[in-house]
Amino acid sequence: MGTISLGSRSETVRSTDTVDLRVPADPAYLAMIRTATAGLATRLDLTLDEIEDLRIAVDEACSLLLQGRAHPDRAIHAEFEVGPPGSGTLSILITGPVSQLPEGRGYAWAVLQALAGDVITGIGENGAWIKLTYVGRGDQ
Repeated sequence: MGTISLGSRSETVRSTDTVDLRVPADPAYLAMIRTATAGLATRLDLTLDEIEDLRIAVDEACSLLLQGRAHPDRAIHAEFEVGPPGSGTLSILITGPVSQLPEGRGYAWAVLQALAGDVITGIGENGAWIKLTYVGRGDQ
């Protein structure tokens, strides 16, 4: 949120929107996260190629956080921060049930680094997390 002052008027404007999605920690539910990613990227007027790149990157991040298997009674949490219109910015923080991420080499990591823009990882009390920050070019 931010405040814009116009003379004697002041208005609060939303600079980002946040969308939370929590699904069972099972590869069968990853399509929901990919679909949410595509829908939110569409709101930013990203190109079809950029949207597909983001979907693939999110799928790889989720796969790393699930390590290819279901985790009964656990969840995978995706928090999307959608930048203001025209910014083309989408940040996605994905938290999964694994306590440790595999080493930063291999196909999944190469895909993340090539397609997702900025990639940051860490370990928290609820499991490992990956944050992807993408700034698209859109139709410019």
